[in-house]
Amino acid sequence: MQEPNLQHLTVGGPAANTGAPRRMAFWDWRCTAGESEHIVVCVHGLSRQGRDFDTLARALSERARVIAVDVAGRGESDWLADPMAYQLPTYGADLAALLVHLRTQAPGAAIDWVGTSMGGLIGMALSAQPALAPRRLVLNDVGPSIQWEALQRIATYFGQNPSFDSEQAAVDYLTSISTAFGPHTPEQWRALSRPLLRERDGRWWLHYDPAIALPVKALVGMEDQAAARQVARDGEAALWGLYDAITARTLLLRGQQSDLLSELTAAEMGQRGPKAHCVVFEGVGHAPTLVADDQVRVVRDFLWSE
Repeated sequence: MQEPNLQHLTVGGPAANTGAPRRMAFWDWRCTAGESEHIVVCVHGLSRQGRDFDTLARALSERARVIAVDVAGRGESDWLADPMAYQLPTYGADLAALLVHLRTQAPGAAIDWVGTSMGGLIGMALSAQPALAPRRLVLNDVGPSIQWEALQRIATYFGQNPSFDSEQAAVDYLTSISTAFGPHTPEQWRALSRPLLRERDGRWWLHYDPAIALPVKALVGMEDQAAARQVARDGEAALWGLYDAITARTLLLRGQQSDLLSELTAAEMGQRGPKAHCVVFEGVGHAPTLVADDQVRVVRDFLWSE
């Protein structure tokens, strides 16, 4: 079974907490058919990492090179010295540098983007810029309008730093907070969980900087909740502006029970901007993991179609 190569790209912007030049990690799945002029960049959700895309990457690598990113503070990427820099402008600049790097390597390649939740927001920001825009864009259970209640739910567990006395206990914990992903086999839960864990001093820890949660918690925890909601509304207005500027052919995936992407927002996304085609997966909330065969097939067929 194919495994990816771990690579790093030195990026600018906010400093690493080590004081050394900051590096962003990505998992490079080479096309099994040989050199390909098709690259698919996959970017994960808020508290996840690039190995979430293993199943999808193995399917897509039959015809494309797949790049699955560890966003700053997650997985093998460096942590930031300033926790409040864990926000979309930093992530967007890092991923823009990666796109420039990939286009330098393969000037004629067609580049597509698959973004889950936060990864979709980053994709929207870059897709609105003609020099960076991908050929095709997949937004996985995210849009310009994000339900406030979903942010509050995520803030209850996001950024916690628990430790566990066994890997299985850690897997069980991650499974318990991820039930919205929908039904998975025990083997699939382990595959989704193990890359998020690291063993240290006989205990198992989550493999991200707990400080990545501070910007979200600062917003949700504002004493003036009316002001917090206004900040969120202002952000949504900016995101709708970016969405309306997208010209790439766009596929929107939605979990039928999603509490982050509403049915109303999904419908509006089909009527404006790139007029995304929406596919809904039953029995799933936020967000589809792109592990189930039907989810992989929808993405693959969209990216491979003429």
